[in-house]
Amino acid sequence: MPAISHNKLVDLQKNQSKIRNICILAHVDHGKTTLSDSLLASNGIISAKLSGKVRYLDSREDEQQRGITMKSSGISLYFIVQKNIIDKEQQVSTVTDEYLVNLIDSPGHVDFSSEVSTASRLCDGGLVLVDAVEGVCTQTHTVLRQAWTENVRPILVLNKIDRLITELKLTPGEAFLHLNKILEQVNAIMGTFYSENMMQEDAARYEAFQAKRSGESAAAKSAGDEEDLTWQLEEQDDSALYFSPDAGNVIFASAIDGWAFRIDQFARIYATKLGMKEELLRKVLWGDYYLDPRTKRVVTHKGLKGRALKPLFVQFVLDNLWALYDTVLETNDREKVEKIVKALNVKVLPRDMRSKDSRGLLQTIMGQWLPLSSAVLLTVVEKLPSPATAQRLRIPRILHPKVPTAELESPSRELTPFEKPLCECDNSTDAPVVVYVSKMFSVSADMLPTAKRAQLTVEEMQERRRLALARQAVHSAQLAGDSVGPEHVALDSPVDSESGPVVLQAAPNASAGEDAEPVTGETLIGFARIYSGTIRVGQTLNVLGPKYDPSTPNRHRTEVTIKKLYLMMGRELQDLKEVPAGNVFGIGGLGEHILKTGTLSSVIECPSFGGVKVDAAPIVRVALEPREPNEMQQLVDGLRMLNRADPCVEVYLQETGEHVIVCAGELHLERCLKDLRETFAKIEIQVSPPIVPFRETISAYPAQVQQQQQTGALPAEDDDVDEAARAALPLGTVQVTTPNKMCSIRIRAVPLPLRVTAFLEENYSNIRNVLEQDVEDEPGAADGFIKSLQDTFNEAFKENEVKDKEVWTGVLGRLWACGPKRSGPNVLINNVPGYKRVSWQQSVATKPRRTRPQSGVPLEDEGEDDDAGLALATESLSITEKTADEAAPEADEGETSPTSPTATTHREPTIQQYEGSIAAGFQVATLQGPLCAEPMMGVAFFLESFEFRGFDTATPAQLGALSGQIISTVKDACRQAFLTYSPRLMLAMYSCDLQAPSEVLGKVYAVLARRRGRILAEEMREGTPFFNIRARIPVVESFGFSDDIRKRTSGAASPQLIFAGFETLDIDPFWTPSTTEELEDLGDKADRENLAKKYMEGVRKRKGMLIAKKIVEDAEKQRTLKK
Repeated sequence: MPAISHNKLVDLQKNQSKIRNICILAHVDHGKTTLSDSLLASNGIISAKLSGKVRYLDSREDEQQRGITMKSSGISLYFIVQKNIIDKEQQVSTVTDEYLVNLIDSPGHVDFSSEVSTASRLCDGGLVLVDAVEGVCTQTHTVLRQAWTENVRPILVLNKIDRLITELKLTPGEAFLHLNKILEQVNAIMGTFYSENMMQEDAARYEAFQAKRSGESAAAKSAGDEEDLTWQLEEQDDSALYFSPDAGNVIFASAIDGWAFRIDQFARIYATKLGMKEELLRKVLWGDYYLDPRTKRVVTHKGLKGRALKPLFVQFVLDNLWALYDTVLETNDREKVEKIVKALNVKVLPRDMRSKDSRGLLQTIMGQWLPLSSAVLLTVVEKLPSPATAQRLRIPRILHPKVPTAELESPSRELTPFEKPLCECDNSTDAPVVVYVSKMFSVSADMLPTAKRAQLTVEEMQERRRLALARQAVHSAQLAGDSVGPEHVALDSPVDSESGPVVLQAAPNASAGEDAEPVTGETLIGFARIYSGTIRVGQTLNVLGPKYDPSTPNRHRTEVTIKKLYLMMGRELQDLKEVPAGNVFGIGGLGEHILKTGTLSSVIECPSFGGVKVDAAPIVRVALEPREPNEMQQLVDGLRMLNRADPCVEVYLQETGEHVIVCAGELHLERCLKDLRETFAKIEIQVSPPIVPFRETISAYPAQVQQQQQTGALPAEDDDVDEAARAALPLGTVQVTTPNKMCSIRIRAVPLPLRVTAFLEENYSNIRNVLEQDVEDEPGAADGFIKSLQDTFNEAFKENEVKDKEVWTGVLGRLWACGPKRSGPNVLINNVPGYKRVSWQQSVATKPRRTRPQSGVPLEDEGEDDDAGLALATESLSITEKTADEAAPEADEGETSPTSPTATTHREPTIQQYEGSIAAGFQVATLQGPLCAEPMMGVAFFLESFEFRGFDTATPAQLGALSGQIISTVKDACRQAFLTYSPRLMLAMYSCDLQAPSEVLGKVYAVLARRRGRILAEEMREGTPFFNIRARIPVVESFGFSDDIRKRTSGAASPQLIFAGFETLDIDPFWTPSTTEELEDLGDKADRENLAKKYMEGVRKRKGMLIAKKIVEDAEKQRTLKK
């Protein structure tokens, strides 16, 4: 039974100053869950002997089997601090403070970085763990950035210091230098974040100053320059950002052995012995400070005068730790151990002293001398802010993410009436209720408090027994006929005549909870944080989606009645009636209202807090189908639950009818499939081979011999263009006509500069926002995007990345569209002589505003609603060949839609009438390239000419079909132009980071070479036998890579794979031997494997497309079945 009562935790929730919301952040296998076990043992939830073994917060079976955390889980801990206060009369009094620590343990594997993002949004502080041997790793850098982004105050924990003693066999002096280097690396990362933020804010301030200055007169400019530029002279103190042991924000620990300390603990011990003040000793206990044995004074490195003295940290701290480990583990001298135990004043049972388990004895001694839970929790309550303090800094940044931090933190800035209760963490009845749900997680119905036996403390059991005896006495007296009044029964609380039993039974057919799925019995619980007000069961709140805007309160908003509130205790949930501001809790009844994240508020003036930023983008996709066809509905329901419960997974329904899930990596995919089979769908599922995305591009160095006829695409027929004229066209240019010979089109394909392609790829969401939002909301958004694009082009010109510079002159003024999906990394440029169309930014600025009906019901064409996102079919992954009516909606919004001239008017058509058809053909072509129907990337299409022919003699049927034929012709022309410019495939790439000892480096390189990986860097970590290796590996070759490398190295190396974008495979997929040497070496068939062709044909075969492969080489030479 729990040592801390439920009522005690509930009472502490009402005092914000005594609450700490923290998360544990670290690289994988750096000791997060082991540390949390030690903290749980301090509350009696698990035994101290099982700390690090039971992994209490890893509640999933696969988490226990793999030994890694996959889901964030929270628990509430109780911590009491006793302080001795000396008053004026030198009387010592003891003051006791009680704290509630809401702890969230997060995963460290890169595939589950979305769980880290959701945890950091809910917390005010974090424990950043770093392995003392491995040092700063890739995910360490990632979690530090996440903490910086979310304004989470970190505490550094240098964990696994015992490995320096037992594995690396370092001396105390060497260990001190090693720990100092790790600390410098972490501080260097924090300094990088600070400098980046300062540069961004200075640039924003300077742009605002220039904009203000441009609208002022000359006199006003000279008068205001000095005042407006004073911010450049301001000095900002960044010392509070860095980690320093003397500041108290660095903990030295060994979670597996159960000990941790800060240097102030040793400063307190040695201050009286050395006759120094504790504060002064704390400042010199870390760093290059030494104790002069002659003068008994502390000197710096200059005062050594050639003497070999030990630093104070080595002499007073590390030497004692090393001596204790050496005595207990190495020499096992029991007499010396007894002396150490007596000197440290710790209690060790005789059976532990006689035990042969030296490690257990060491953990017993260290756990009493330097208990981990006390050191960590005391640092948490002293160094991390309470919700009321933290929200003053975090809320303005969450509500106004685009406003510079200096402006938000300015003392002159006044809070709005809505911001004030949030920043003050007001839990009064008048304060608005504002709750943020960072993710949804599923819980089995039998794990809910309504379906299991309640756990009672000793006090609660004694109280229940007393009440039962009192009721029995009243009942006996009534049977005897005595008149017993209430004064004869002393009860502290009212006794119900129908008090329920200890087992809380749920109503029939309701054991699964009100919002549980009818088939699987799984219930979705929201992982939430309340920032203002008090949320209560039965309260009705507004559910605000990520796209909610207070100016349009009827869109992206629903109402929900709160059914359940839970106190999260790891694997268990406990019922709550209400939760005041500043707490982390679970909330039920939101399964049908929130997809992944959402905001709950009692007022519609509350803005949406937005979604969390996910670093690991989903890249691996598979198609699913049930083994039994009649179980399709269970699969659909299971996918819907999975889509809500996982913050990173994406679920699609393709036009082919296939159900597809997209995951962050192979391990994430395995977990999702396990959840579907065992939790959400509970059926047998057939899974396709992983579907890896490719991109199609053109080489900047085109080949001389073109092979477009091998793709299966038909060349365009044009009787008016002879072979000589075709040969005279620039490279990448094709001229085609529509099937009815009424329109002639010339298009040229040119590779985009790499910088421009990367810019368009990074600003995908910004382009969509500019296209979809109203101009009044962001009047300068389009202009800002064009300016940034122009700057990118200028940089490409300076670096000589652009060929044929005359082609790109004034290109932004002729920008027509981006594609695919109107926001991709390909562009359509107007290059028709004499035709001046509205530029891209002008077409956005002049697009008509959408109007809404008076009833407030959103229009159907107003974009995707959040509720619609709850449906399984959210987006189509492929587009088949479209007819004219189907493809016309692909046209750019705001452009003139194609209209078919009637046969009776015979007015000469103009290109303006068919702008939409041209754009639609471009969108379809870039969405499905000619190589293997994968999206194009980094290609610019120039529309060179667009001419009408024979319009006067056209029939009505020809005129009616012209719009659709233009779409099809532009699509084919783009593909043909693409093929004539040396096409290439682009592979999705993983960035691979791993650490391996020197003895297995050869095996690591062998596995990487077999997977077609490329080594980028290899460096040895000083003071350790480990090498840090950075490599690139294609995603298509990565499946089974982690298991393979662990098997080959016997577990000594474990890679971290992070999606790193697309990389061009510089191999012509249509290459064939042509020179004499090539024909002599390879022959006519070119038996050497063409890697690009292999990938291309694999994708074409999967999609059911034509592949140039001979099944029968020589029909007359086949073997027959008869011999």
